[in-house]
Amino acid sequence: MTTASTDFYQYLFDVRGKVALVTGGTRGIGFMIAEGLVKAGARVYVASRKAEACEETEAQLSPHGFCVAIPSDLSTIDGCKTLAQDINTREDKLHILVNNAGVTWSEDIDAFHEKAWDKVMDLDVKSPFFLTQQLLPLIRAAASPDNRASIINVTSVNGIRPSNLRNYSYVAAKAGLGQLSQQLASDLMSDCINVNVIAPGLFKSKMTAPLFTSKDAEAQVMASQPMKRGGAMEDVAGLVIYLSSKAGGFITGVTVPCDGGVTSIN
Repeated sequence: MTTASTDFYQYLFDVRGKVALVTGGTRGIGFMIAEGLVKAGARVYVASRKAEACEETEAQLSPHGFCVAIPSDLSTIDGCKTLAQDINTREDKLHILVNNAGVTWSEDIDAFHEKAWDKVMDLDVKSPFFLTQQLLPLIRAAASPDNRASIINVTSVNGIRPSNLRNYSYVAAKAGLGQLSQQLASDLMSDCINVNVIAPGLFKSKMTAPLFTSKDAEAQVMASQPMKRGGAMEDVAGLVIYLSSKAGGFITGVTVPCDGGVTSIN
């Protein structure tokens, strides 16, 4: 590779020095995104509910670059406001916001109850809106016509097509967040802020742990995937970096499945 082509690659995909916040960033897909951004040179803040998990994540990622983890309860609007205020004391701009924090709940339709509905809806669709709202001054300060800011909302393939998991409030919340993202993309267009959605398929995480209770179970699950594997860090982190760099500057208001072909082939 020549020097010229290397420079062009860096120009296209460079996120070095950009300030990013990844919610739910201490495990699973959120951790993968945070890891990728840190290694790509971004200044990454991670938010998660458990202080111990925040400490562990900061210790794991800091050797690779800038990472600060902030204990935050984003299930309430007050929690969203507190996190936004904390970021505001540390930075004067926020170039990348990844709303990844979420929870799921599966139960038979005859037993599904209001608590299961409200808990998931509050964290998975209401909190991303109000956290975005509170952070808008910092995001607007980072945005320009030549270098648009990026909001990425993480949903799920379950928000695109049904599954057999009986996770009723989860699919409603994820589908709703996808539609909300289109509205935000339209409303924030003139502010030079792009809003996009990543809909992950199968990634190994705490949320999907029940699918991997044994080696045989894992083999069956992987065999059911079009690519015969689950997602890796590079898959989802690469997509976030793409959407947050010059390479993705002309893309807004879309949902990108990151699922190895599950929604398009299966």
